[in-house]
Amino acid sequence: MTLIRSGTRYALALLAATVLAATSAEAQLTFEQASTAMDAAEAEARANGWNLTILITDADGVPVYVRRMDGASERTWDIVQMKCHTVLTAGIPSGDYGRALAAGTMDSIPGGIHFDGGLPIRFDGEMVGAMAASGARGVEDAQVVLAGLTAIGADPQR
Repeated sequence: MTLIRSGTRYALALLAATVLAATSAEAQLTFEQASTAMDAAEAEARANGWNLTILITDADGVPVYVRRMDGASERTWDIVQMKCHTVLTAGIPSGDYGRALAAGTMDSIPGGIHFDGGLPIRFDGEMVGAMAASGARGVEDAQVVLAGLTAIGADPQR
């Protein structure tokens, strides 16, 4: 009887570990995905003559990939960090946060920024990270980020 209980406990523990490992593997942004998104975003920026800083983070806000193009100002680094922080904290694009803040439907986020150009990275509705660009107008920054997300099949809205 003790042997059966031990075997059952072992099987349950193994099953739980397998499920947790599968769940976290699904919820992660890979370096390959970040690289593909970054290349597509940079191509969009170059096609339009915009010199940007582009940042991709995981769901915890840890940088996965950053690129500062020649001519991008030093200030853009701070702005992309704040955009990603805002996206991850609010769970919505940075520009949407700014509009919600102005409408009084959302509380202020310490260190948050209201400029367009920061978008969630979502796969199957689950946020796995954030991507932001800075150095052009906000809508242009968002255009660049959207090109990167499209290249990896991510949807910032769902």
